[in-house]
Amino acid sequence: MRAGEEVQNGYERQKPGGIVCVGNFIVDRIHTLSYWPEQGSLAHILHQDMGVGGGAANVVTDLASLGFQGHLSVAGALGDDPDGAYVRERHAALGIDVSGLRTLEGHATAHTHVMNVPGQSRTFFYHGGSNDLLTDDTIDPRAYAASGHRIFYLGYLMLLPALDRKDESGSSGAARLLKSARDAGLVTCVDFVSSEDPAFADCVAVALPHCDYVIVNETEAGRATGIAVRDANGTLLLSAVEAAGQKLLDGGVVRGVVIHAPELCIWFTPGRTPERTPAYLVDPSAIVSPVGAGDAFCAAVLFGLHEGWPIETISAVAHRAAVHCLGGATATDGIPDMSVLLAEIGDGVPAAG
Repeated sequence: MRAGEEVQNGYERQKPGGIVCVGNFIVDRIHTLSYWPEQGSLAHILHQDMGVGGGAANVVTDLASLGFQGHLSVAGALGDDPDGAYVRERHAALGIDVSGLRTLEGHATAHTHVMNVPGQSRTFFYHGGSNDLLTDDTIDPRAYAASGHRIFYLGYLMLLPALDRKDESGSSGAARLLKSARDAGLVTCVDFVSSEDPAFADCVAVALPHCDYVIVNETEAGRATGIAVRDANGTLLLSAVEAAGQKLLDGGVVRGVVIHAPELCIWFTPGRTPERTPAYLVDPSAIVSPVGAGDAFCAAVLFGLHEGWPIETISAVAHRAAVHCLGGATATDGIPDMSVLLAEIGDGVPAAG
């Protein structure tokens, strides 16, 4: 063990601070197809991959791949099955504290069959299992604050029914959990899933005042605000994206909203002009799978926020992280060390902001 390090929860702490990732843990079985079949037809599975997915799982795994040096912890719900053991073992092998993963007897671990046609979009067949039963009373943010964590990430809203559901008081488990985290001194960062639930905007709204940062793609921003962000031809409407970002800020988000799209990202900070950062062009033939690119973007944002980097640096490395993810078969296997991303954007380690 090097000087200045200590052992905590079975792994070496290398630097003060830390990030706890809470929410979805899913076993992904990714099937690469020859083409998308019509109903009743047959398509060949060309290749199969297995990995751990979901907002919390992808983000924390990407943070480990990026070489994040503080505490990394996870909290969520697993089933008492081989998939649950697989999720736990995969995270522990990366030096991540898994003590916050609860095993629910008699329930299956959440899992997804991802149907991927290279160069096209992907389709998910999802069983919520243990994720659907995660409640706010199973997680104590104060414990993570006490052990030196700084950031509390929750993902995904709208894919955690017991947390998303509004109660008689008009609040929700997610709102209570995020409030508890902020009260404990943690910076709360939240991501949504691209759900078509008609209650999307209503459920998300009650959590917004307890979010320091919301990091979402343009589709999720549009659904959370009821604003169409693309026209009938699929062209991104920048004025609409900016209206959506401002509406999320007006809904109570405390420090910032980051909306990312294939074309660019826009960072909204209360009282400041939105900051645009263009994305990097990607050859469609180089895309192995689009699964997890948004989570890779989010992980790089969390890394930069934790380190206090300038917005322009965080946005640039986040786009690069997404590009690398597109070259991997699973949601997390294409992510390099942060030093690689900084070199690609022509930057050294930035000074803290």
